[in-house]
Amino acid sequence: MDLKEKFPKLISKIDEDINELRYLVVVDENYADIDDEENDIFDPNDYNYLVYITELTQEAIGIDVLERVNKLIEQRDIFKNFIASEIDLYGVMSNLNEDGVAIKILELIEELL
Repeated sequence: MDLKEKFPKLISKIDEDINELRYLVVVDENYADIDDEENDIFDPNDYNYLVYITELTQEAIGIDVLERVNKLIEQRDIFKNFIASEIDLYGVMSNLNEDGVAIKILELIEELL
């Protein structure tokens, strides 16, 4: 995927040459781990992915856009379940794969820029 073509506004704000989604948004499968302190917030039965907006992306978009991303996700019901435990850390329930979840988040960011 050509990130410059898919997310031109976001990529234009980043000085580094980025060619992978994981440098912009990290999406990890959420699984039950009794030692995981996040398990209290992100129950794997309710949120099958953990989403982290990377510092690189945060710096590029600024706090205003970052705050609006959360609200937009909630308003549009993009995911079956959504929770923001921090401004840059979410739990989501989705049938999409990791890349699909990252793309949905980045599409919202691109729209807000």
